[in-house]
Amino acid sequence: MLPAQEAAKIYHTNYVRNSRAIGVLWAIFTICFAIVNVVCFIQPYWIGDGVDTPQAGYFGLFHYCIGNGLSRELTCRGSFTDFATIASGAFKAASFFIATSMALIMGCIACFVLFFFCNTATVYKICGWVQLTSAGCLILGCMIFPDGWDSDEVKRMCGEKTDKYTLGACSVRWAYILAIIGILDALILSFLAFVLGNRQDGLLPDDFKVDAKDDGNA
Repeated sequence: MLPAQEAAKIYHTNYVRNSRAIGVLWAIFTICFAIVNVVCFIQPYWIGDGVDTPQAGYFGLFHYCIGNGLSRELTCRGSFTDFATIASGAFKAASFFIATSMALIMGCIACFVLFFFCNTATVYKICGWVQLTSAGCLILGCMIFPDGWDSDEVKRMCGEKTDKYTLGACSVRWAYILAIIGILDALILSFLAFVLGNRQDGLLPDDFKVDAKDDGNA
């Protein structure tokens, strides 16, 4: 049997090594989530035409393209810098929340610099709250977006049966699905950040400290 102090030292070394490895993976997946967030915000493939749609086209958060029925060319409109060109108020709100989510996760990545200057546990917890808020904004954006499906432009592409939260002849595209996956990713990352922060608060469990103390008194 190893002495209690030596066993505690070995456990402590492995504990720190594992925490650092998980922390590196957490940081990498946080960067991946930021990339997913940017792609979801920029790409105009949240919903799109189907086999029976009156017009060809696709919609994103703010940018959309619709055919005119006379040619195969699509007419595109919508810019985040010009809210008046966005098809509906719900799309404007969804764009705002997704953009906020994107800004928050970028801020979280910027906070990585704080690991060199501040307490590690504190930085993890700050990042955890930022990621949780980013996930909340992403949830709001994904929930609000279908509220704009009753706009005239969407109906022109998807048919008159289209209504709020009813897509008619159109279908959900990959960017919307990716945003939903991003929500799960952000929630997992925030949970992991809090776990890592708590692990940093006590790298050596109390039971090993007690064993080591008792062995020293003996």
